[in-house]
Amino acid sequence: MLQELFGKNYQRRRLLAKVTAPVMQAYLSKPFPNKKELIANIDIISLDLETTGLDPDKDRIVSIGLVQVEQLGIKLDSCWHQIVRTNKSLSSESVVIHQITDDQSETGLSIDKAIPELLERLKGKVMLAHNAKVEQGFINKICQTLYGSDFTIPVIDTQFLAKRSLDRSNQPYKNNDLRLFNLRKNFNMPAYKAHNALIDAVATAELFLAMVDKISPNKKGRLAYFLS
Repeated sequence: MLQELFGKNYQRRRLLAKVTAPVMQAYLSKPFPNKKELIANIDIISLDLETTGLDPDKDRIVSIGLVQVEQLGIKLDSCWHQIVRTNKSLSSESVVIHQITDDQSETGLSIDKAIPELLERLKGKVMLAHNAKVEQGFINKICQTLYGSDFTIPVIDTQFLAKRSLDRSNQPYKNNDLRLFNLRKNFNMPAYKAHNALIDAVATAELFLAMVDKISPNKKGRLAYFLS
C-alpha cells in the first residue's frame, strides 16, 4: 500500500536500504524522474527482450534490445543489441520465431554479464516497453536470483496506453488489435520485421512518440499521465 502511495522512488529507497549486491546498489542509487515532470524532459529507455517463452521461472532471455529516447527524439547512436547465452539448446519453435540459433547463442554474453550492463543503462531512467509485464517479470526474476533483490522502475507501456484510449472512447477491439505492429498500422507507420529485440525496441519507441503527439500535441503532458 505504501509503495503504491509513494511511488517508485519510495520502492527504490526501500530496496536500496536492504540490498548488498554492488550491481543493485549502483542501479538503485540514482533517483527516478519526478512523475510531475513534463514528458518532453524525461529520459526514456525503450526495451525489448526476446525470450524462449513467457514464464520467467522456466524460460530464458535470448536477446536484449534497447534505444534511448531524449526530448521526445530517438537517439539511434544509443542502440544496443545483445545476444544472451542460454546454456541450453534452443527449441526449433524458438529458433523459427527469433532467428537465433544455438551457435549464435553460444557467442552471446551470459545472463550474469548482460544484466549489469542492462541495469546500468536503465539506471535513473523510465522504461518503455510494449506489454511491459514480460520485461518486468524476467528482469525481476533474474535480479532476485542473482542479487536477492526485486527490480523496480517507472514504466510506460504502449499496450496499456492503447487499451486505455480504446476503453475511454468505447471502441470495440480484440486482443490482437493491441499487438505492437497492428497498433503501428493504425498510425500509418511502416512494417518492420518482428521478433528482433532491437527492431522491436525502436518500433515501440516510434509508436510511443506517435501516441504522445496524439495525447499531448503541445508536449505539455506530465510523466504521470503516461505511466502504467
